[in-house]
Amino acid sequence: MGFKGLRPIIYAGREVWPLVEGGKGVSATNHASSGAWAAAGGIGTVSAVNADSYDAEGRVIPQVYRARTRRERHEELIQYAIDGAVEQVRRAYEMAGGRGAININVLWEMGGAQRVLHGVLERTRGLVAGVTCGAGMPYKLSEIAASYGVSYLPIVSSARAFRALWKRAYSKASEWLGAVVYEDPWLAGGHNGLSNAEDPLKPEDPYPRVKALRETMREGGISDDVPIVMAGGVWYLRDWNDWIDNPELGTIAFQYGTRPLLTKESPIPDEWKARLMTLEEGDVLLHRFSPTGFYSSAVRNPFLRDLEARSERQIAFSTEAAGDHQYQLDVGVRGKNFWVTRGDLLRAREWHGLGFTDALKTPDNTLVFVTPEDKVVIRKDQADCMGCLSQCAFSSWADNEENSTGRLADPRSFCIQKTLQDIAHGGDVERNLMFAGHNAYNFKRDPFYSNGFVPTVKQLVDRILTGD
Repeated sequence: MGFKGLRPIIYAGREVWPLVEGGKGVSATNHASSGAWAAAGGIGTVSAVNADSYDAEGRVIPQVYRARTRRERHEELIQYAIDGAVEQVRRAYEMAGGRGAININVLWEMGGAQRVLHGVLERTRGLVAGVTCGAGMPYKLSEIAASYGVSYLPIVSSARAFRALWKRAYSKASEWLGAVVYEDPWLAGGHNGLSNAEDPLKPEDPYPRVKALRETMREGGISDDVPIVMAGGVWYLRDWNDWIDNPELGTIAFQYGTRPLLTKESPIPDEWKARLMTLEEGDVLLHRFSPTGFYSSAVRNPFLRDLEARSERQIAFSTEAAGDHQYQLDVGVRGKNFWVTRGDLLRAREWHGLGFTDALKTPDNTLVFVTPEDKVVIRKDQADCMGCLSQCAFSSWADNEENSTGRLADPRSFCIQKTLQDIAHGGDVERNLMFAGHNAYNFKRDPFYSNGFVPTVKQLVDRILTGD
């Protein structure tokens, strides 16, 4: 028995602790962390988002793209993704030694998601217990998982989203529904499912939202034994006392995304681990700079602050003199047809004087002012796109016939593949996107980590099971 009568659950035909390691894409969870989590009796999650492969000597193979066109680079990306995830699953399964369970995690909105999923499940039969999937509405998830005899675990942040998935698709493959992951859109790290109906600045209590999700599941005839996995903002189990063994909620499991980053087995570089120990409350920002168009949560380091500042150096223009736009812009652009307000003209001249001499057009008829060096990087990153998302605001790539969103590429965003690969493989933690959940400040406050203690995964799971 764990904390307050926390009991093992039956998942994918085996007994496991209701503790799930959150899957963090692009090499932030891999076989070492998830294999160890399963070995400790929980559900480990191998990220199948651009996972690493290894050469004969066991060194990580850098994902270098040699093709000239985006479409061809996209094919390279899918091959890297499948080969890497298969390798990670095999290693994790071996490490688990028959204990716990191994899931894989994919983002529905990643480029080629369905092809990657088929490719991985085809080559890992009998090794994967379930597939967690969020970021978008993964209607086809149930059908794909069922065809390989594995469970599927949709990630949702509202009862409404689950109802739509259930009615349209999941009810046809109900026996393979392994769990429903409720991800708190205000507290979880990485990409979040905030809808237009919700205010990013007004967090809602998860209890009534999860209760509504369980009621929706019951309406669909889904047994209370199918767990709801609470994800986002989970640190101490003692904070969730009234959720455990609560008949209103049915079976509850808990997902940990942020805490497993700081373990011996975690594959992230030591600089990243050290940075986690310095975070204060409020250092994680819920922002909208991601090229996916989703909200996401990351550490507010210089990388993110630069994006905030770039968007602040932004003015609206019109192509003819109209209304307040009576002043011709004379800095940052070479054309004559940019008309702005008097206030914006003065601001633009001021930015120009500070070295932000290049104006780049956005899809919203605005201009952002950047340094010439930044412009070179932005243009190169856009040109190097390999289609890692189903649609990307930054490069305007889309997974369609034209391979285009039909919108102008947005210089207010960034290449997410480049920065996540870089930080995961030893790049500068201040100059890259560093995803984290909003309670990451606990690393500094929780006595478990005092004097810079970094636990093994087994030590972390044992600690969690005490309620702390």
